[in-house]
Amino acid sequence: MKTFRKKDGGVIQLINKEKMMDWPVELPLIYIEYIRSERIESYGDAQKEVTKYLNSVLKDVAVPRLIEVLEGKNDEEIINALDRIENIANQNLDMARPIKPYLEDLIGKKNKDIKEKANNILELFRKEERRKELNKRRKKMKEKEDLFMQGKISAEEYADARKKYIEFRDNR
Repeated sequence: MKTFRKKDGGVIQLINKEKMMDWPVELPLIYIEYIRSERIESYGDAQKEVTKYLNSVLKDVAVPRLIEVLEGKNDEEIINALDRIENIANQNLDMARPIKPYLEDLIGKKNKDIKEKANNILELFRKEERRKELNKRRKKMKEKEDLFMQGKISAEEYADARKKYIEFRDNR
């Protein structure tokens, strides 16, 4: 166990890196994300130390073990890891973000299942990026609309901006 002391006398215990080495490859990612999203707020003044520890776990245990499997030669093990990663990514895409570059490398593999699974996970990232871009453009369009309603831009300028927004929105 890794122990952290809070100034109010409380104690925080987290699993140590050595124990995590025995876990399935995706479990350290899940654990880290759970602590960051659900528990970190309750750690008070020890948050900084815990975050530093979680970052080191990510760097030293979680990502290297996943990379080892994904870059390995055992296709069955890679497929199993990709299945679990896909489940994680569907629930919380941020947990899968550290391995995105390795997924792009897997698309070059000869195994059809590996290519398909890696591409499915990458598609989740593409959808997220498109959604963010659409939100950004929607906000810009709202600003243009407000300027048009105030008479600060011409109808042609507004129509051009609206056309570009609609083209992007409808182009999938």
